[in-house]
Amino acid sequence: MNYNLIIADDHKMFIDGMLSILKEVPEFQVTLTAKNGAQVVKYLDINGSDDLHLLITDLTMPEMDGIELNKIVKEKYPKLKTLVVSMHIDGAMIDKLIRNNVDGYVPKNAEKDELLNAITTIVNGQKYFSQEVKRAYTDAMFEEKKNKEISLTTREKEVLKLIAEENTTQEIADTLFLSKHTIESYRKNLISKLGVKNLAGLTKHALKIGLLDA
Repeated sequence: MNYNLIIADDHKMFIDGMLSILKEVPEFQVTLTAKNGAQVVKYLDINGSDDLHLLITDLTMPEMDGIELNKIVKEKYPKLKTLVVSMHIDGAMIDKLIRNNVDGYVPKNAEKDELLNAITTIVNGQKYFSQEVKRAYTDAMFEEKKNKEISLTTREKEVLKLIAEENTTQEIADTLFLSKHTIESYRKNLISKLGVKNLAGLTKHALKIGLLDA
């Protein structure tokens, strides 16, 4: 059986490399090469996706990136499989793509054999994610779960904010009408609770959870 593919990437070198690899496998035919997601969507809107099997796309492209392209394709043309090939191995991006039913994700520096294996696996109806991608996704999900589990009391947030704003222990005690000793206890507890090493780590966490937003 022959499989018709679309390749979307704003780097001509990558497209040329893919065409060269795919030439070695007669059943893979490239129907379209595009510089961005917008060109792919335009093509699909005119021609539909009935005779297409796989879209190979980069993530960072002008006009419409791979995340948006995958989302649109899966909403409008759910039978068309999608494979992301990107230099960016970012857990949050992978999560977004998985939520939008992406069929696979491999890094751009993947070996030719892995690339062909990913394409073959996906056109045969299965998902394919490289080990590096799986690891980044698992790490991101673990980190998110860990962050959700850390809940601070209102008072702890107040102390954390004042620490992050570089107030001294005495200044924090005066502001909150608490003893210096109590503030020291809060500081030690926060360092322990958030798993950070020092005040810089506390400041970073305060920024992360938006305590220092204006």
